[in-house]
Amino acid sequence: MNGKLYLCATPIGNLGDITLRCVETLKMVDLIAAEDTRRTLGLINHLGIEKPLTSYFEHNKKEKGEYLISEMKQGKNIALVSDAGTPAISDPGEDLVRLCAEEGIQVVPIPGAVAGINALISSALPTQRFTFEGFLTVNKRGRGEHLSSLENETRTMLFYEAPHKLLSTLRDMREHFGNRKIALCRELTKIHEEILRTTFDDAIKMYEENPPRGEFVLVIEGKSADDIEKETREGWQDMTIAEHIELYIKEGIDEKEALKKVAKDRGVSKRDIYNEYKR
Repeated sequence: MNGKLYLCATPIGNLGDITLRCVETLKMVDLIAAEDTRRTLGLINHLGIEKPLTSYFEHNKKEKGEYLISEMKQGKNIALVSDAGTPAISDPGEDLVRLCAEEGIQVVPIPGAVAGINALISSALPTQRFTFEGFLTVNKRGRGEHLSSLENETRTMLFYEAPHKLLSTLRDMREHFGNRKIALCRELTKIHEEILRTTFDDAIKMYEENPPRGEFVLVIEGKSADDIEKETREGWQDMTIAEHIELYIKEGIDEKEALKKVAKDRGVSKRDIYNEYKR
């Protein structure tokens, strides 16, 4: 009978945030797979747990993933932990989960801290709909393409960023998103926790004068429907009436309403737009 993979969320800073269920799971499993065994050793020593550790990280995930699968096929239960927070979010744990799914091995989530969610609920920005974007690539082209794809995103956006890249990231985001609201959540749950609610311009100015420290979650305001509508109104001059109408239809507006909007944009009657469109 196969063993199971337990995805154990560990504290993102404050050790008091570990759950009782996580502690019980770490005591029960046969092996703990850790992104950084030294860091995890400190945690389990703090908890009084003695378990064998093995490394599982980005650069050994292929061979180590195969090893972990073989161990679970022999009936061993394995806990997967990341450096901090919930595994399989922006880390190689997602590959191991996929392998387990392919091999019919049960995956059991053990809930706990997630930096992105804690930042979101503290940001004072809309929480009903959001998109998690993780870390931006350091590749200039890929970075630009990623940000370009989000320029018209209306949901609140979550990013992770390291301090040494923060300022360049803020400048790139300012270029693509404009001067929107942003919450910069630093060192969450730790002694120097800070949540700064500001704008891109003010954040850039501040960090130019005061180099950033600590790990950041960036929570960014989505584009407003009013801004999208304004850009649509201002961008129709070079379009035919048919192209103008199709632009609105692609946004999910029905043809009748699109005709009304085009007539309003152009300052002419709906009948004139209809006659030209159906010609």
